[in-house]
Amino acid sequence: MSKTSVEIDRDIAAQAADILGTATLRDTIDAALREIVNARRRLELMALLSEPGRFDFDVIEGAWGGDD
Repeated sequence: MSKTSVEIDRDIAAQAADILGTATLRDTIDAALREIVNARRRLELMALLSEPGRFDFDVIEGAWGGDD
């Protein structure tokens, strides 16, 4: 891990900490960066699942016994 010196807007960091439930500035920054990466991954997964023919929801509904 590297050490970097940056100027941080304390007001926005405090708001982010409140949303993320973090206690320290470092935890807030780490959690915010993690959220950005995870948001991208969720978008990529949604795009993948929305490709025609990629995922058959009808098969999934019947996989657990359904209404038969």
